[in-house]
Amino acid sequence: MRIKKGIALIDQHDKNFMYGGKFGGNFVPETLKKPIEDLTNLFEKLRKDKKFIKERNYYFENYVGAPTPFIKLENLSDHLKGAQIYAKVVSEANGGAHKIYNATVHCLIARKAGKKYIIGDTGAGYAGKMLSMAAKKFGLKCKIFMGAKDISRQKPNVDAIKKNGAIIVPVKTGSQTLVDAVSECMRYWVSNCDTTHMCVGSTVGPNIFIKICAWSTAQISRELIHQVKDEFGKLPKKMRLINCVGGGSSAMGFWNEFMDTDAEFIGVEAGGPKKSKLHAAPLTNSSKIGILHGAAQYVVQDKEGQIGLTESISAGLDYPGISPLHCYLKDARRARYTSASDEEALKAFKLVSRLENISPSLEPSHAFAEAIRLAPKLNFSDIIIVNSCGDSIKDKDIIKNKLGSYIR
Repeated sequence: MRIKKGIALIDQHDKNFMYGGKFGGNFVPETLKKPIEDLTNLFEKLRKDKKFIKERNYYFENYVGAPTPFIKLENLSDHLKGAQIYAKVVSEANGGAHKIYNATVHCLIARKAGKKYIIGDTGAGYAGKMLSMAAKKFGLKCKIFMGAKDISRQKPNVDAIKKNGAIIVPVKTGSQTLVDAVSECMRYWVSNCDTTHMCVGSTVGPNIFIKICAWSTAQISRELIHQVKDEFGKLPKKMRLINCVGGGSSAMGFWNEFMDTDAEFIGVEAGGPKKSKLHAAPLTNSSKIGILHGAAQYVVQDKEGQIGLTESISAGLDYPGISPLHCYLKDARRARYTSASDEEALKAFKLVSRLENISPSLEPSHAFAEAIRLAPKLNFSDIIIVNSCGDSIKDKDIIKNKLGSYIR
């Protein structure tokens, strides 16, 4: 299996929307085939429309706040005494996370489709918060589906969603986390697709939602590739781009423009608590291929082949599946994947927040854990860039409970 150069990764599927003949597809009920086909046709038209791209870019710059900063973490680099460590501080985007790109584009598409209502799923609360913000900005009525467990542990974002005028629908089935929120959101869309647009919060689900999300978050790497060239004069030969991976949206955005370069991609999944056998890391635990939310992917399963339970301190990574695009990158050996435990993520958060003027959420803290582990083994000429894709405000209660204090 090989990644084709010069062709956008989101377009490297066959006629059945499968990547590498194994991942992705549209495994949906008959009632959703027409809405998905209509949305696919609309998006393919809009992504080639210069007026739409100009409109997108306008809102990315004047609403989202592009470009987000690219900074050297000098204190962390000096402390670890190895590679030079940089961060793309995407958490400086409006709302505090990368989810704002996908939310903005989906609201623009909803308006083009003539829809007045928009729905979405959320785990960490950032996808829901950003969608509620964008819906308010563009005059759409919004519902957010969120697991009851996540509502309890992500109160700051829950409060923000309500403040933006969106309705939160608590999901009390299954594990009461992101996987169940996505399921309930899709069930709702089946019955309301004539009036309602659905925004899937990550690069998961039927193919069109994977495409829209990855196309939207690619703004991160469009900025970064210019920032790296400005910093070094050219792309460094030994450069590693490290990103946390749950559904996989921030990583796809972070890596997109570097796909045809020699940059190494490292995805870090949620390894869960050290004393638990549960995790949210299908790529690093030899999980089998299964169907989840309309797409074939590596997915955590039990002995009977049912979707398995997951556990992570990070609500945004607490998902049993993974984007088909990441499955494709893994099998093609274009990216490698590892995991960090809850404890390692907390330790990384503490060190980065103490040494630097950034405060990553628990999701990118997993990526920082890998950078901290890797940097001392490398040389000064090696470059590590971490996507600090979310702000820790939403996790302040968890962090205070686990560490005894909250640093910001």
